[in-house]
Amino acid sequence: MGKPVLKLTLPQLAFAVLFLFIFFSCVCSDEASKTFIFRVDSQSKPSVFPTHYHWYTSEFAEQTHILHVYNTVFHGFSAFLTPQQVASISNHPSVLAVFQDRRRQLHTTRSPQFLGLRNQRGLWSESDYGSDVIIGVFDTGVWPEHRSFSDLNLGPIPRRWKGACETGARFSPKNCNRKLIGARFFSKGHEAGAASGPLNPINDTVEFRSPRDADGHGTHTASTAAGRYAFQANMSGYASGIAKGVAPKARLAVYKVCWKNSGCFDSDILAAFDIAVSDGVDVISISIGGGDGIASPYYLDPIAIGSYGAVSRGVFVSSSAGNDGPSGMSVTNLAPWLTTVGAGTIDRDFPAQVVLGDGRKLSGVSLYAGAALSGKMYQLVYPGKSGILGDSLCMENSLDPNLVKGKIVVCDRGSSPRVAKGLVVKKAGGVGMILANGISNGEGLVGDAHLLPACAVGANEGDAIKKYISTSTNPTATLDFKGTILGIKPAPVIASFSARGPNGLNPQLLKPDLIAPGVNIIAAWTDAVGPTGLDSDTRRTEFNILSGTSMACPHVSGAAALLKSAHPDWSPAAIRSAMMTTATVLDNRNRIMTDEATGNSSTPYDFGAGHLNLGRALDPGLVYDITNNDYVNFLCGIGYGPKVIQVITRTPASCPVRKPSPENLNYPSFVAMFPVGSTGVASKTFIRTVTNVGSANAVYRVSVEAPASGVTVTVKPSRLVFSEAVKKRSYVVIVAGNTRNLKMGQSGAVFGSLTWTDGKHVVRSPIVVTQIDPL
Repeated sequence: MGKPVLKLTLPQLAFAVLFLFIFFSCVCSDEASKTFIFRVDSQSKPSVFPTHYHWYTSEFAEQTHILHVYNTVFHGFSAFLTPQQVASISNHPSVLAVFQDRRRQLHTTRSPQFLGLRNQRGLWSESDYGSDVIIGVFDTGVWPEHRSFSDLNLGPIPRRWKGACETGARFSPKNCNRKLIGARFFSKGHEAGAASGPLNPINDTVEFRSPRDADGHGTHTASTAAGRYAFQANMSGYASGIAKGVAPKARLAVYKVCWKNSGCFDSDILAAFDIAVSDGVDVISISIGGGDGIASPYYLDPIAIGSYGAVSRGVFVSSSAGNDGPSGMSVTNLAPWLTTVGAGTIDRDFPAQVVLGDGRKLSGVSLYAGAALSGKMYQLVYPGKSGILGDSLCMENSLDPNLVKGKIVVCDRGSSPRVAKGLVVKKAGGVGMILANGISNGEGLVGDAHLLPACAVGANEGDAIKKYISTSTNPTATLDFKGTILGIKPAPVIASFSARGPNGLNPQLLKPDLIAPGVNIIAAWTDAVGPTGLDSDTRRTEFNILSGTSMACPHVSGAAALLKSAHPDWSPAAIRSAMMTTATVLDNRNRIMTDEATGNSSTPYDFGAGHLNLGRALDPGLVYDITNNDYVNFLCGIGYGPKVIQVITRTPASCPVRKPSPENLNYPSFVAMFPVGSTGVASKTFIRTVTNVGSANAVYRVSVEAPASGVTVTVKPSRLVFSEAVKKRSYVVIVAGNTRNLKMGQSGAVFGSLTWTDGKHVVRSPIVVTQIDPL
């Protein structure tokens, strides 16, 4: 009789290898304790213990310093442990998984109108629209005194709310009201990380051990999602007007999981998910992602795990796509139950000009609001001529005052904050700065509230300025600031920094899902720091202008709140579907949106289904709904076994005998992957089910935009008939092509679309055709 052989699936093997790597790297490097998160089988709790907390503290108390206990979206705990303790606890039969705590990073007044909303129309026409919906914001906290969080004329807090307003440094329950109905902070993971590594300890002179925001990012995102009307808003004279969130009447609950200059820890984020769902939020907005550029499998990703627990209970979760664009496969937050949001521009800009001594005027952007140069020409210098990288980047202490004093300095973008480079120039005696993009940033520009006269320019303009410096005997320049300009065309444009597809984990699922305004967005700001966020910036501003997918994410969170208010019975998947199938792919010139990085037309790898159009999403006609069981089948389809799936879903899972096709997840997009090197015709079949949420008696007909010559898209049936009795209809899509002659675009894919229409509603889904190397 032969010896038994242990057979592992690919995800199980990957998990085992990762655990061994973490364990042995800890043992070999040092004996220092670190924070680990343990996924525990909840059904293993002995009945003698009244709660899981009692069980954990009894079972593991001698070995652990427990930080968080998770009960709602996740079962388990996080603890501060030595490698030996980790190994011992991991052998416990009730422990399903263990992973080391990781640090994450933040993905840092006209935008609501730019989403298709107008005052006194649509979702804003009703006096209390959105007031029954609660948005939970996971970020750096809130500045509660800001007028964007006024509760004037708001009704009572929804009775189902179970949250709290926690007491801490410069924060008490009195700081909450009928608008800001809850505020919590999560510091245990951060403080444990600070004890074991180079983190800033929480010091109330720099940071607040409370929900109060010392950074500004959280105040900005919260007010973007649901800030009240704020008249005469501006940032040092820029973007003057009325500032308001997408859902001004929605309630806000703030969960501070990120700390100034220190990032956000998985153990704290998971604790926030656990408590926010228990508190009763309807929407979660999380502008946070991996800081290492590596997409973790869902069963090792606490954001994916926590968000599944939320979505499975009916909570919509909006997440930022990341700011590592325009590189391909840079999108993060990839789980299919997450709504992943990229960033686009709006039709407002803050132009500035670099005027060279030879008369040329080069365009850039700036939010500088101090004393102007008034046309005076100054000598122009580029420290990068020295050949030393730190000089060209204007890093701290890199500039020679004898070289830059009284001059305008050209600094290359990268390696340090943009505004920090200006401070370096100012300290060295420079009178101004030109911030030049490199090839990686292309022509993508964002405005900054610089501490000295400064202008950001694209890579082409930067090269032209450097050439002028190198060829002129006396290069000079001045900077001219133009203020705020509205009606910019084209808009929206895909922000160069916005993370791009394809999906690095499961390319058969298109990510990002859609884009929303994320460039030069004005919103509320903390009173703890200046607009640059630098400690040396003593200025204070009531509002600030920021860019990032961090700013795009809360636009979708606010939109989800309004849709939830209008359609309380819609699931998170239905809400996402409504946004995706009504999104626009055209700019305000009625052309395909442009990619800021290249100047060329963008693709679904850049914008997903398109740009959010909330006015149309209110009445989408059809939606693609997804159940919890559908997500489990998707996980089975990508090779996860029942035990691995249970790490995500909390409850034991079983996979069908016949392995499901992950492409058949009822998603509002299609990705057909053909094997590289195959000859002849290849095909991929998809099954989708749509639910009629429009007029009961409706007939929809399909139209197809083929992705490329030689690719055929067949839809059966081509006509869907709905009635009072028939609300759902399924259809089949067959994408076929001759792979030998198929020519992929520059992105490695070709793109088309499938659209259902009844004469009133237009329900559009992108189609992507790509080739992959067979395993």
